Amino acid sequence: MDPGFYARSSLEVARDLLGCVLSHDHAVDGLVAGRIVETEAYTGLDDPASHAAARIGRTSRNDPLFGPPGTAYIHLNYGIHWCLNAVAEAEGVPGGVLIRALEPLVGEDTMLRRRSGRETLTNGPGRLTQALAVGPEFQRHPLDSPPLRVATGEPVPDRHVSRSPRIGISRAADLLYRFTDDRSAWLSR
Repeated sequence: MDPGFYARSSLEVARDLLGCVLSHDHAVDGLVAGRIVETEAYTGLDDPASHAAARIGRTSRNDPLFGPPGTAYIHLNYGIHWCLNAVAEAEGVPGGVLIRALEPLVGEDTMLRRRSGRETLTNGPGRLTQALAVGPEFQRHPLDSPPLRVATGEPVPDRHVSRSPRIGISRAADLLYRFTDDRSAWLSR
């Protein structure tokens, strides 16, 4: 998808990523892909839950969020799980969208092996990055370029999109910045 898709409000991008296809064409394991069914928007300086909230400022850790829209921001959650975010907003404005869950489309056996046989393959941000073999090597990677890319998929009709509070945060926990395809069985728990 064109980087211009991401050069909009994080809230718009989070909603519109539903139905898009995230894929990783791994040099050894081949292609794995899934349909995005859950996202969370982080709106930047004015969002207390953002890694780039005004109280934090710009740091070496959150610097990729200030970069070009349509690139990857990878962060380590709880010191254990890598999480994939798509940088949104205009360059210099630190917005992002956490990709929380995927509905597997291609390479489910590979995902299952990477997840050590666990059936919870891609319903959570750490699970999906493990299943897709996505880590810090993709920091700042343009999401319109192989091997890790987001492509247009089947848009999710508004009647199937639900909004709710983001998961696992303590600041601004009441904001309805989580978007889900309510038809999917692959959502975070």
